[in-house]
Amino acid sequence: MNPVYTQAKFINSSPDLKDTPEDQGKEVAFAGRSNAGKSSAINTLTRQNGLARISKTPGRTQMLNFFEINEQQRFVDLPGYGYAKVPVAVKKKWHELMENYLTRRKSLCAIVLVMDVRHPLTEFDWQMVDWCRHTGLPLHILLTKADKLNYGAAKNTLLQVQKELSDINFPLTIQLFSALKKTGIDEVHQALDSLFNPVEQPESE
Repeated sequence: MNPVYTQAKFINSSPDLKDTPEDQGKEVAFAGRSNAGKSSAINTLTRQNGLARISKTPGRTQMLNFFEINEQQRFVDLPGYGYAKVPVAVKKKWHELMENYLTRRKSLCAIVLVMDVRHPLTEFDWQMVDWCRHTGLPLHILLTKADKLNYGAAKNTLLQVQKELSDINFPLTIQLFSALKKTGIDEVHQALDSLFNPVEQPESE
């Protein structure tokens, strides 16, 4: 457990870029379907049950939610996508908000893509993977709710997702995670450490 992440605190919710914190330092954004467990993952990683609001109704994250780790590092909870009961106009607004953030935010340094282990690699998941591939932005995939499957089935899903993404040539890591069982936390913290503080590769002669 990296204690730095347990010090996280909520900063604000922003309906558009002009209300976001100053664009400096580094941000890791959490993206995923509305019911994939983004908020639960953030709460588990910070050991704060009420940090990111969890609703029984998927699709409640309608703004960019910012959490300060320290003066130079932040988490950003992006609006969830793919929830059918959200009106089309709202979906469009969310999409525009996410697109503006992803393309304009200079402090964005990596994406954590949250997928339900039982329903990985949806159409929008692939869009996010392709966007990271296009921009070269590092990506860490959390296959959440691993407790819903037995270990063998969860491991097989992990291997299958790794296989489907094996030809992607940009920084990409994948792991199993369970907020309920508190499994995979140390692995995520190590990934976050690397995302916030990447090791510079020496230039080849």
